[in-house]
Amino acid sequence: MAPGGGRGHYHGAVGPSQADAGEGQDPGKAYATRLEARRAAARVLERRDRDLSVARGAVGVAAFLAFLAMATAPAAVLALVVAAPAFLALVVSHEGVARRLSRARRRVAFYEAAVARMQGDWAGRGEKGERFEEPAHAYAADLDLFGRGSLYERLCAARTHAGQDTLAAWLKSPSAPGEARERQRAAAELGPRVDLREDLAVLGVEARPAVDSTALARWASAPPVAIPRRLRFAGFAASGMALASLGAWLLGQVSPFPLYLATALVALVAWRARPFREGVLAGIGRPAQDLQTLAEILDRLVPERFASPRLARLHARLQAEGQAPGRPITRLRRWLEVHDSRRNVFFAPVAFYLLWDLHLAAAVEGWRRRHGAATLAWLAALGELEALASLGGYAFENPADTFPVLEETGPLFHARGLGHPLLPAARAVGNDLELDADRQMVVVTGSNMSGKSTLLRTAGINVVLAWAGAPVRAASLRLGPLAVGASIRVHDSLLDGESRFYAEIKRIRQVMDLARGAVPTLFLLDEMFDGTNSAERRAGAEAIVRSLLARGAIGLVTSHDLALAEIAESLAPRAANVHFEDHLEGGRIAFDYRLKPGPVRKGNALRLMRAVGLEVPLTSVSS
Repeated sequence: MAPGGGRGHYHGAVGPSQADAGEGQDPGKAYATRLEARRAAARVLERRDRDLSVARGAVGVAAFLAFLAMATAPAAVLALVVAAPAFLALVVSHEGVARRLSRARRRVAFYEAAVARMQGDWAGRGEKGERFEEPAHAYAADLDLFGRGSLYERLCAARTHAGQDTLAAWLKSPSAPGEARERQRAAAELGPRVDLREDLAVLGVEARPAVDSTALARWASAPPVAIPRRLRFAGFAASGMALASLGAWLLGQVSPFPLYLATALVALVAWRARPFREGVLAGIGRPAQDLQTLAEILDRLVPERFASPRLARLHARLQAEGQAPGRPITRLRRWLEVHDSRRNVFFAPVAFYLLWDLHLAAAVEGWRRRHGAATLAWLAALGELEALASLGGYAFENPADTFPVLEETGPLFHARGLGHPLLPAARAVGNDLELDADRQMVVVTGSNMSGKSTLLRTAGINVVLAWAGAPVRAASLRLGPLAVGASIRVHDSLLDGESRFYAEIKRIRQVMDLARGAVPTLFLLDEMFDGTNSAERRAGAEAIVRSLLARGAIGLVTSHDLALAEIAESLAPRAANVHFEDHLEGGRIAFDYRLKPGPVRKGNALRLMRAVGLEVPLTSVSS
C-alpha cells in the first residue's frame, strides 16, 4: 500500500543506490544474497590479514637478526637496509587490511541482524533505548516503546545518538498529518535502498562510541571567543623579529642579544594570548574527532539523489554551504593534527617562536563562526535521515504491512485486520476495530489470557507507528489525529509509598487531563479500578468513561467484571460490547484471539486454577 493509503514503495528518480535491492524484491532473499556476498568478502580479507601477519613477523625477525649480526657480518647491513623499510611497509599495509576487515565484519553483522529480524529473532539484539524511558509518560511504558523486546528495539537502525534521539522523539510525540505523510514517503523510498542503509549503519557504528551529539552541538553553538586583532599582529611581529634575529645571528651579522630580546617578546605575547587560546582550544580534540568521524557518513550521503520532498530537503541541508561537509571538517582536523605535534621535541621550539597556538586558536574560532551553524544542520539532518532509514528498513522487511491513510480531523480509528507489530506476522491474529464520533468506545470482556490487554496495546502501538510515519500491522487503517493515553501497566511503588490503586487513579487523571486538549484522545484502560469492590468499580468506571466521551475521546476499556459490560449497554450506540472467548482442546484451554460481538458469557479462572493443581470446584460462570 502506498504511503498515505496503500502498499508499495514511493517511486521516483533512481539515485546511486536506489536500484540495489530493486522495487518489489523479496526482502529475505535480498538480505540472504548480500549476507553471503559480505561473508565471502570478509573471508578474503581474513586470509590476506593472516598472510600479512605471517609476512610481517618473518620480515621483523629477519630485520632483528640482521641488526644483531651487523657487527660481525658486513652483508647484514644491506639486509637490514632492505628488511627495515619492508617491515614498515608491511605494518602500514596490514593496518589498512585490518581496518577493512573490521568494517567487512560489521557488514556481515548488519545482514545477520537483518535476517534474524526477518525470522522474528530480534529481541535483545539491538538498541533498547532504556535512556528514553519515562515512567510518567502517557503511554510509553504501557505500549512497550523502550526496553528489551520493545518497539524501539525492533525499529532502530540508527547508530549515532542524533538518529537514536530523533527516532525516540517521534515515538513519544505524534506528529501533524502533513509531517507524518512526508515521513511515509521518505521511509518508502529508503526501504529498498539496502546498500545505503547498510552504509549508514556500518559507518555509524564507528561514530556511536565516539560522537556525543549534544556536546558537539554545544561546542558548535557556543558564544564566540573574541581574539584581539592587535594581539595577532603583535604575534606576527614578534615571530618575524625572532626569525630575523636568528638568521642574522647564524650568519654572524649580530650578537645573540636581539634574539634574546625577540624571544622575550614572543614569550610576552604568548602569555597575553593564553586566556584566548585556552578559551578556544581547551577540549577541542573531542569535537574535532567527532566531526571527523561524521565526515565519512555525511560524504556518503552527498552523492545520493532523492525523490521524496523530505529527503530532498535533508539532502540539501547537508550541502548548505555549497560543498561536501567532509572538506571543512578535514581541514579542521589537519590543523589540530599539527597542533598535537607541538609536543614533539623537534617541533616544540618552532611552535613556540611561531606562536602556533595563538594563530591556530584564531583559525579554529574562524572555522566555528563559519561552519558552526552548518554543524548543527549536519547533525540534525543526519539524525533525521537515520530515523527515516529505520522506518524504511521496517517497511522493507514487512511488505504485508501498510501505510495508513492519515486524515486531518478526528476522532477516527477504522482498522481492518489489525495486529500487533512485535509479534511474528505468522502468529499475529488480525481483528477489525472501528471507533469514531458515532461509536466512541468498546468494552472488551473475556477470560484470562484471551487477548484483552494485547488488543489495547495493539491499537495504541499502531497509532504510535502511524504518526511516526511508519507502516502499521493492518490490512488497512484510516486514522485521524489522536493523543494516546493508556493505563495498562500500572504498578505499586514501595519507594514512593503508592499502592497500585493509587498509581492507577493518578494515571487515569493524566488521561483525563489529556482529553481536555485540542487533539482527540484515544484512551486505553485495562481492568479499571481492579483494586476496589465491584460497586465502587462500576460507579467510578462509568463516571470516568462518560466524562471521556463527553470530551470527544474514543477508546477501549477491558474488564473481567461483567457488571462493567452494562456500561456499554447504557451508553449505546456510542459504546458497544465485544469479547474474546476460549475453548477446550484436548483438556487444555485454547484461544483464537478473535473479537466477537457482545459481552463474554463465561470465564476460565477456575479452570486455570485446577490446571495448576489447586483444589477448587469447577462451576460455570455466567452473566
